[in-house]
Amino acid sequence: MLGKVFENLEVIDRKAKGTYYTPREIVHYMCQESLINYLDTQLNTGEVSLAGEHPTNLKLFGAPATQQYALKTTGYTTKIPHEEIEEFIRHGELAVENDLRVASKGETETYSYIIPSNIRLNAAKIDQALAGIRVCDPAVGSGAFLVGMMTEIVRARSTLNIRLGASGRSNYDFKRHAIQQCLYGVDIDPGAVEIAKLRLWLSLVVDEENIKQIKPLPNLDYKIVCGNSLLKCEQNILYWPLYNEIEKLRAAFFDETNRNTKDEIKQQINKKLAEIEKEDRGFNFTVDFSEVFPKDSAANRGFDIVIANPPYVRQEKISGQKPELKKYFQCFDGTADIYVYFYERGRQILKKNGILTFISSNKYFRAGYGEKLRRYLANTCEISRIIDFGDAPVFEAIAYPSIIILKNASPDDNTVSIYTWQPGPPLAQFADIVQSGSASLLQRELTSDGWRLESPVVLRLLEKLWKAGKPLGEYVNGRFYRGIVTGLNEAFVVDRPTRDRLIVEHKSSAEVLKPLLRGRDIKRWYTEYQDLWLIFTRRGINIDKYPAIKKYLSQYKKQLEPGIEGGRKPGSYEWYEIQDNIAYWEEFEKPKIAYPNICKRNEFAWEDEGYYINQKAFIIPEASKYLLGILNSSVVTWLFDKLLAKLQNGYYEPSSIFIKDFPIPVVAKSEPIETLVNKILALKKDNPDFDVSALEQQIDQLVYELYGLMPEEIVVVESIH
Repeated sequence: MLGKVFENLEVIDRKAKGTYYTPREIVHYMCQESLINYLDTQLNTGEVSLAGEHPTNLKLFGAPATQQYALKTTGYTTKIPHEEIEEFIRHGELAVENDLRVASKGETETYSYIIPSNIRLNAAKIDQALAGIRVCDPAVGSGAFLVGMMTEIVRARSTLNIRLGASGRSNYDFKRHAIQQCLYGVDIDPGAVEIAKLRLWLSLVVDEENIKQIKPLPNLDYKIVCGNSLLKCEQNILYWPLYNEIEKLRAAFFDETNRNTKDEIKQQINKKLAEIEKEDRGFNFTVDFSEVFPKDSAANRGFDIVIANPPYVRQEKISGQKPELKKYFQCFDGTADIYVYFYERGRQILKKNGILTFISSNKYFRAGYGEKLRRYLANTCEISRIIDFGDAPVFEAIAYPSIIILKNASPDDNTVSIYTWQPGPPLAQFADIVQSGSASLLQRELTSDGWRLESPVVLRLLEKLWKAGKPLGEYVNGRFYRGIVTGLNEAFVVDRPTRDRLIVEHKSSAEVLKPLLRGRDIKRWYTEYQDLWLIFTRRGINIDKYPAIKKYLSQYKKQLEPGIEGGRKPGSYEWYEIQDNIAYWEEFEKPKIAYPNICKRNEFAWEDEGYYINQKAFIIPEASKYLLGILNSSVVTWLFDKLLAKLQNGYYEPSSIFIKDFPIPVVAKSEPIETLVNKILALKKDNPDFDVSALEQQIDQLVYELYGLMPEEIVVVESIH
């Protein structure tokens, strides 16, 4: 409840900090998945043989066969099946009442144990793993993930009481132990840190057994820390003795109740920290949480679980941090949003085989700035699961979230479980739906050029299409042009009566008044001109030659001044000029293909009447009607679905950067497709509502042949219709 209050506080500018809060159902799922994967690793990692058990030497001259020593390494060996661990974490608590009855009265035909025997027989080992876990949220916010992890740990350990007994094993005991030994959090926002501490305290108090002698609350100053998780993360080995002293002081501070003693301990800790880091005192995982990074055990250095919803702050707002980020991160890209660096830092602070569970924007799947991160994760981690929410409204404010769960281990021949969430079902069913509906993908298919959560059938078909054509960008020699950005359409776009009046006032006005199409006026195959006109006063124009235009624009002069707050962008252009330098303006007057910048499917139109285009659309000048036929085909409809990121409500953004790699077959004879396109254009010109689906199907058949598609591949292409 406290976390919910925090999420609605207006005093904390959450948007400015890029902080968005995760639905409780998703937090619950992520915490359970993290714990399941952690236990699976802890319980099922052991010695495995690199060869057969004790292979036998060949006999030589009748000598008796001798056995070799078997080469062994550490690896995965199933002792408790993953499915049983999953059942224990997800539903074990529900079995307690039944299994207690069976434990006291024995199994009968009616009653038998629900908790799997492997869990019961290994209860002590499981409990030890749960007690020894170390979890960190490097962007802790209101503490939802730490409270969620504590809840799951307590439930699991309580369930084991059936086997281990309940003495000294109350929920309060488990919570206090988890808070002291298992949970760590960092946030740059001091208010968030205090709320996270308060949530942990309150969750502890509710399980206090003796309300007449309530135990003092623990001190969390060195467990939930205010700091920047993205700064330095290295340890100076010259100060190992100091680290040991600090760790002892922190342990004493946790339970200390005397204010004066607490202050003394705190002063000692801070003095020793200052001695280690001199004047360069800032948060450092390996220093502030040094007990998690012991010097004498490389295998135990780091957290078992790193779980977070990293902040979503656009790269423009972190320009001052970029020199530092470039220094510390392999994944640095000058245009990367800040969450990218949390992924790399998360892996850096994991121990070997540790589990990272993040929910963040999915933009790194395909964005150029995500290329280094994609390569980093795919090459250095064993990715267990990826869930893409697309435009499902999981968050109140951030679109296109995704969940990734991975292990800090070599990927080898790993297979990834993938799922794309479809809006509709309640989030309460999330875990069951993901479990039953997931597909598998070889991790090596997650390449640095873009992650596509698709089946092998789809990936093979994409490969075939790419081989069968020339990239669209090469096909059109890079000639994709954006429509005109005026900076203030209210001033530069006029209707027919205004256009006519300006020409009457001075005939020179006709030279700069151009017919204009907006993005919304561009349909599939055709355009719907709305008799709008653009005052095209491009850079360098002598405005005094157009007195009527100058007079008309002068009423907007204050708004048109470059660089005014809330107005047009800064620049060297004059107040009466179009904002952007449209060096390619003559291309608008040529025959061209036009298409909107936002659409629900491929909607390419032929335009040969010299219309100019606004910033909500693009053009490909001097293109062919053959290319128009390809771009409006079912193959390109399928490519939209597979290669373009879906925006909210099912829209696509076919900017040149996203469609330049679409494969276009190069042919000697284009007449068959052009003939069909001309028929469609003629029909649409006479009647925009005319049904041309039969002609489109004929084009599709010709296009399928050009790509060499087999019947089963055509079925895949047409499956999205």
